Amino acid sequence: MEKTINQRVPTPLTKRTSLKRYIWKKRWLYLMCIPGLVYLILFHYVPMYGIMMAFQNFSFKKGIFGSPFNNFANFQELFGSQIFYRVLRNSLFLSVTRLIFSFPVPIILALLINEIRCKAFKRTAQTLMYLPHFLSWVVLGGIVVNMLSMTDGLVNDLIAASGGEKINFLGSVDWFRTVIIGSHIWKEAGWGTIIYLSALTAINPEYYEAAKVDGANRFQQTLYITLPGISGTIVIMLILAIGGLMNNGFEQIFLFKNNLNQSVAEVFETYVYQVGIAGGRYSYSTAVGLFKNVVGAVLVFSSNLIAQKLGQPSFYS
Repeated sequence: MEKTINQRVPTPLTKRTSLKRYIWKKRWLYLMCIPGLVYLILFHYVPMYGIMMAFQNFSFKKGIFGSPFNNFANFQELFGSQIFYRVLRNSLFLSVTRLIFSFPVPIILALLINEIRCKAFKRTAQTLMYLPHFLSWVVLGGIVVNMLSMTDGLVNDLIAASGGEKINFLGSVDWFRTVIIGSHIWKEAGWGTIIYLSALTAINPEYYEAAKVDGANRFQQTLYITLPGISGTIVIMLILAIGGLMNNGFEQIFLFKNNLNQSVAEVFETYVYQVGIAGGRYSYSTAVGLFKNVVGAVLVFSSNLIAQKLGQPSFYS
């Protein structure tokens, strides 16, 4: 069928004009994005030129652009160091263990909160669970230290009152990871429920009504309606969590680390601080940070590819 004479074929000029009209129509939304874009550019993209330090023998006197390059000497020293493999082992073990124990907690809490019918109790419970997220690790770490103290800590007092022997949680190699994971769950689990609660609101209530007619109980409704309804959100959050496996957080580890638990507490964040800022080896610490970030990027792409192969939602096709 031939095109009519009046039918117009879009040209680059008309496309450009329509794009300008669309941007002008949404101008206030774009203006709201400007502060975030400025922050992202200034603090995440501009400093990326500092990656060159990983391939240099950096000197403050000569600066980044004047320091001589030493090719891969920093990485050769990194991979030839026994301390590096201990730090890598500690980082991976702690992050994987934290992922296994902490990732399901926000999902479970969101499902439990969703079942609460009293709105006042529901809001109160949500507020109490969100509160630790807004406390800094300095404050929260002080609370944990006081609770686990061997002299007058609440936890050890309860252990002693029940006939047990007090435990040096913060000075024990065996208990260090338990304290780290437990305090992390306490601080972030409530905040993590926000995304899952938002995903729960998108599930069509008619599904539950049809399930009730078919005789499904609350557990069966959760198993066959609620969890499949938020499975896409769970997969996306899991991809992000896997991408952050190399990140254990500097503040928390630094506050709880001491000479007694250092053999299992030394992770990449504290190691970079020790050799970079405290030791003044900026090129070497940059190489450590670059290695950690590259591994994190590989994990993100790999987990995203696996999600695609399994037919699950992903960040890109």
